[in-house]
Amino acid sequence: MKPVFIAIALACATALSLPAAQAHATIETPEAKTEAAELAEQARKHMRKVFRKKQLDNGAFLWREGYESNRIDRVVIGLGDQMAYAYSGGELVAVSTISSGKAETPTPTGIFPVLEKRRKYFSRKYDNAPMPFMQRIDKWGIALHGGHLPGYPASHGCVRFPHGFAEKLFAATKVEGSVIYIGA
Repeated sequence: MKPVFIAIALACATALSLPAAQAHATIETPEAKTEAAELAEQARKHMRKVFRKKQLDNGAFLWREGYESNRIDRVVIGLGDQMAYAYSGGELVAVSTISSGKAETPTPTGIFPVLEKRRKYFSRKYDNAPMPFMQRIDKWGIALHGGHLPGYPASHGCVRFPHGFAEKLFAATKVEGSVIYIGA
């Protein structure tokens, strides 16, 4: 991995003094995609250590007791295992099942900032579909939000969470302060 990319990724991950233009940047380079995939693999291992679980039933999530109000600075999404992993200060504090984009409308991979948050939101593209606890991560409308989890990728590119997880995550993330890593 190139030193410049590592410096940018670290700055994004810790929300340190990046110029405003870079703080809003989505990073979808091959290096960013590789970094996100590596973090997803590490997160799977963290889940086994922290929660003593190899997998969760569809629609389930776990949030460590006492960490409900902690700020989540990093969310790692694993598309291959359809899981999300939420971190606070480098510590895994929550895990959840997800439903990501289907083959025709895949979820993008890379590193994304939380650009906008709305507790109640409805899709402008897809028949006014409800998107509760919406956290937009790119300029084209891809977001994290509560929604139906059928047990496989089924969205138009968004990452759907169980409603309870979406609500807790919404309360713990910050616009321009939380970073989303989406890996294969």
